[in-house]
Amino acid sequence: MFDQFHLMKMMNEAVDQARREEQKERPELKGRKYLYLKNEWNHTERQKELYQALRKLDLRTNKAHHLRGVFQDIFVCVPEDDESLQKRWYFWAIHSRMQPIIEFAKTVKRHWDGEVRWFTTKINNGILEGINSLIQAAKARSRGFRNVKSFNTIIYLLGAKLEFKLPKVLPSTHTK
Repeated sequence: MFDQFHLMKMMNEAVDQARREEQKERPELKGRKYLYLKNEWNHTERQKELYQALRKLDLRTNKAHHLRGVFQDIFVCVPEDDESLQKRWYFWAIHSRMQPIIEFAKTVKRHWDGEVRWFTTKINNGILEGINSLIQAAKARSRGFRNVKSFNTIIYLLGAKLEFKLPKVLPSTHTK
């Protein structure tokens, strides 16, 4: 949960929640979900025009999106600077007066040590999710095993990528 992918996923959910809350008062935000969830460099020409027009307005969603961008930029900093940048971002987010952003910032604070550790180790859940997909594939291929031991054996065979050195079959010759 401390890796960049999962943190940005939670941050995107907070930005979208802030947009939905403000949308009730500001109808120009209706239908603009992906405009705020996409990175600016991935916008199409039409989206760039809409985004620039919305940025000129005094919207809390713009502030939430800016907080998202700054949070995303922290992940490219050097490990020595990351904690001080995170502390400054946390202070800014807590004082943003947007409940979804504040809740996300408090979640970050609760898992502070794990998040800071990610910047030095860069270990994420990708390996575990890959192994889980192998197990799910084995489960689908098995169509039901009679016992757990057989199922575990298939998981090990698929997951270990073993190379069996079986003897080659010699070609048969026909003799009279």
